[in-house]
Amino acid sequence: MLLIPAIDIKDSKCVRLKQGRMEDSTIFAEDPVAVADSWVEQGARRIHIVDLDGAMSGEPINWRIVRDIARNHPDIPVQIGGGIRDKETIEKYLETGAKYVIIGTKAVNEPHFVSDICAEFSGHIIVGLDAKNGLVATDGWSKLSKHDVIDLALHFENDGVEATIYTDIDRDGMMSGVSIESTARLANAIHIPVIASGGVTNLDDIRNVCEISETGVTGVIAGRSLYEGTLDLKEAQNLADSLSVPVLGE
Repeated sequence: MLLIPAIDIKDSKCVRLKQGRMEDSTIFAEDPVAVADSWVEQGARRIHIVDLDGAMSGEPINWRIVRDIARNHPDIPVQIGGGIRDKETIEKYLETGAKYVIIGTKAVNEPHFVSDICAEFSGHIIVGLDAKNGLVATDGWSKLSKHDVIDLALHFENDGVEATIYTDIDRDGMMSGVSIESTARLANAIHIPVIASGGVTNLDDIRNVCEISETGVTGVIAGRSLYEGTLDLKEAQNLADSLSVPVLGE
């Protein structure tokens, strides 16, 4: 089980949102690259980055920051999402050193796009499914679709995506605990790895996620809890290591 620190970038700063609301953001650091350096020093084995400006504009805005983080830590897999809507952007991120690109809105609006890019960039595509009451949200969580999250996950699994990041919008940034039941339900329905996201608060949440690792949940993303100090990265990863089997390839 991997504990994956999140770096959300808005206006070139490291921020956290509550329930995906751009107007409800808290600036935690002026320099996202320095934040990434700190997480790696504390034992991070993967970094999760979201270009919030890109998610709203539909094109990469903070790609240079992603490049600098990847260059500083070539042995640490970087996964990047936000505003990735075409093959050219995927190529750009992979060339700058990111290992995985996360497709969200484009995957929901144009499902055939996923099968095309999985064929071209095999092993590098992750789909982000952000849900509210079981329905997938798009466009920086500003729109709620009619797509069932499990149905879409099954579709993308068949397309060959590497993993699925599942976020419960109601819990993201709220530090109210991980949505264990819905995360396990999704992981049980598919065979590819599921990375949990949203609501991580303390070590109890890490214990709870580890308890469903056998369903196929291989990682959990943490943001606000790390920045506000209710969760210690090193301590949490050590706990996860003791409660679950290591993830192959990490």
